[in-house]
Amino acid sequence: MDGKRKDMAICVMFTLLLGIGFLLCVGMPKAEYSYSERRRLAKMPALSADTLWEGRFMSGFEAYAVDGFPFRDLLRTGKALAMDRVFLRQDNHGVYETDGFLAAMEYPMDEKSLDYAAGRFRSICEEYLTKDNRVFLSVIPDKNCFLAKESGHLCMDYEVFEAKMAENMEFAEYIPVMDLLGREDYYKTDPHWRQEKITDVAERLAQAMGAKLSGAYQTHTITRDFYGAYYGQAALPVAPDTLQYLTSDAMDQCRAYDWQDGKEIQVYDMEAANGKDPYEMFLSGSVSLLTIENPNAQTGKRLVMFRDSFGSAIVPLLISGYSEIVLADIRYIHPGRLSQFVDFEGCDVLFLYSTLVLNQSDTIK
Repeated sequence: MDGKRKDMAICVMFTLLLGIGFLLCVGMPKAEYSYSERRRLAKMPALSADTLWEGRFMSGFEAYAVDGFPFRDLLRTGKALAMDRVFLRQDNHGVYETDGFLAAMEYPMDEKSLDYAAGRFRSICEEYLTKDNRVFLSVIPDKNCFLAKESGHLCMDYEVFEAKMAENMEFAEYIPVMDLLGREDYYKTDPHWRQEKITDVAERLAQAMGAKLSGAYQTHTITRDFYGAYYGQAALPVAPDTLQYLTSDAMDQCRAYDWQDGKEIQVYDMEAANGKDPYEMFLSGSVSLLTIENPNAQTGKRLVMFRDSFGSAIVPLLISGYSEIVLADIRYIHPGRLSQFVDFEGCDVLFLYSTLVLNQSDTIK
């Protein structure tokens, strides 16, 4: 009899748990966006004879059920902690934590990807540039460069990486910046570098290209905590970052135009600073083509920079040295269209890219 009662109690408890879980799944409000993962969550798929017959309803419902599961973020954190602290797993979806820093493993070096990137850059130079243009290249190491070896994670040889890119682009003068950087120059929860930490990098780039910067900056702090892209991917409870930005007289007086959306923008988008991805406050984030004019420039120097998202934070620091800076992100605009918007005559050209993009350069058009 005791055995039957025990079995009955287990069945009742199991039924109650299923019922409570069902009610929570049905009754709890469903979020449309995951701020920790930086993505939209799946919606309830449309129910029809076609979607059922083709299997689209069930596959869509499965994604919806996973994304809408109650206390999903809490459960993700619990799983990540168990994998990290109990099972001693080295990473969670390629992201690892060491000394409060989150980083993604970037390994191995993909030489074909570097060849492809260099080939695309070469074609741009051949199509648009003449002997009157000076061409420069600089590679930004990702944070893994400064964390992986001491934490025991896989790591590329970044010096070989730099040398390979410089060799592939013999038509460009290489400007090294890795020796100026360390882990403290990057956000702990995000892949990007901290603008307030890279004034020396901006100075080196400017000097190598013959530009002179004012160097007079004022530091401002965003009061909202900054949880970067790696925070959501790792799902580990690490402390947030503080987001700071620098201003100067040149930045305050410059004019920036977003060709992608056909409008003038500010150097710092304060609405984005309080949005889904606060790093997008720097020049409005991933904009395909921008022109920044400095009406009070002491020189007629012009710069065209081909860049990824790292360039958004450093370009404001270069404004004082140029009358005009054009930013092109050829992940989002085909190089063949640049002649409609960009005057390359007599300008300097800088290819400034992170190892994250160069090692996965299929995103470059």
